[in-house]
Amino acid sequence: MTVEIPAHSANPSGKPAGRIRQKNEEAIIKAAEEEFARHGFKGTSMNTIAQTVGLPKANLHYYFSNKLGLYQAVLANILELWDSTFNNLTVDDDPAQALAHYIRAKMEFSRRHPKASRIYAMEVISGGENLTQLLNQDYQAWFRGRAAVFEAWSAAGKMDPVDPVHLIFLLWGSTQHYADFASQVCRLTGRTRMTKQDFDQAADNLVRIILKGCGLTPPA
Repeated sequence: MTVEIPAHSANPSGKPAGRIRQKNEEAIIKAAEEEFARHGFKGTSMNTIAQTVGLPKANLHYYFSNKLGLYQAVLANILELWDSTFNNLTVDDDPAQALAHYIRAKMEFSRRHPKASRIYAMEVISGGENLTQLLNQDYQAWFRGRAAVFEAWSAAGKMDPVDPVHLIFLLWGSTQHYADFASQVCRLTGRTRMTKQDFDQAADNLVRIILKGCGLTPPA
């Protein structure tokens, strides 16, 4: 059985970037993540981001013409980092290995980029107006491609039949929880912050719970 899985790119501009341009854009997006996470979209100023990066404000507008464009680029970058692990998923992959790898990769993203995850969560909670261009037909096709692989695994007897859409939502929600609700997790577990060991232990549990729910044996 062959399932076509379109990869997606979250680069909203589609412009090729040279090495210097790419380096500057990455620095700008990183600084913007800090500001958007701390102050929200309305409270963030392009001038502050320019100062953080060490660029004149006019130069910042060379890369991103306005604050909305920069904010959408931050959201696009988050999606791309999240989903790149799933871009090459195929029917021939081992379900247990693929799902375990994805869960651990998403948990590592939550550990390394918690502010980015919270920016995305707040955008969704506020209505997701700025996600319209990102969650477009191409992205929907990408989403259906992942679901088609899960369905193919079930049809081949590689895993129990599960609703693939809700499985993907479960994968997203459970792994992002440890970034978006870190303060709640820490208060209820008596921690001041979550360590790498805490994230690894949480990932171990998610792998075991989710895979067993799909009739799979977690890989060693």
